[in-house]
Amino acid sequence: MTRLLYDLCGIDDELRFSPYCWRVKYALAHKGLTYETRPWHFTEKETLEFSEQGKVPVLVDGETTVVDSYAIFRHLDRSYPDKPLLGEGEAEARARFFKFYSERSLAPGILRIVVMDLFNAVHPKDRDYFRQSREKALGCTLEEMHDPSTGLSMLDQAFGPLRGRLEEAEFLDGAAPAGADYLLFGHFMWARNVSSTELVSSTDPVHGWIERMLDLHDGLGRKALRSIDIQEA
Repeated sequence: MTRLLYDLCGIDDELRFSPYCWRVKYALAHKGLTYETRPWHFTEKETLEFSEQGKVPVLVDGETTVVDSYAIFRHLDRSYPDKPLLGEGEAEARARFFKFYSERSLAPGILRIVVMDLFNAVHPKDRDYFRQSREKALGCTLEEMHDPSTGLSMLDQAFGPLRGRLEEAEFLDGAAPAGADYLLFGHFMWARNVSSTELVSSTDPVHGWIERMLDLHDGLGRKALRSIDIQEA
């Protein structure tokens, strides 16, 4: 069976930076499932009409189409129960904490740090859409949102519970990674692929976790194209 993942791309078709798509790619690798990706741009809404919405990730798994990264995790656990991502019942309910923690505590600080790098990584044909839609949602210009020092301070505070867990375990899910790790790490891949700014010092336990996550699944994250690779080419 061929699985197809619609995956946001930027100034190069191989520059993939959506945190939600990265969640799914790590989840698929965790399950040992093969898949293909199809590069997608913000303004190609018609391409996703079959999914009845206009955002990625969209996973086509045989006859089944699933949208939203967390829904895809749940689909993968139901369809391929080996190597669970979220677990069931109370375990799955606890996993939702990590979804919201990454989106509401980590993402705002990261955005302040990388927003202009992110804008430059977006394909030129998408930049008007990106600017208009994001500025409407943010209530300010991208330039006004760009404040790396504030963003780093926000992240430093947000890392508190993450540091606590990583001081006692290699991964958030324990001795080996699973859904909680992937739900958070998508946002770190978002920052890494569009910006050269370091989010955390090398002595921080979060840094060690990032390095371990980059090396997982045959270096899935570490091998990914970054915007700085394109600039240096």
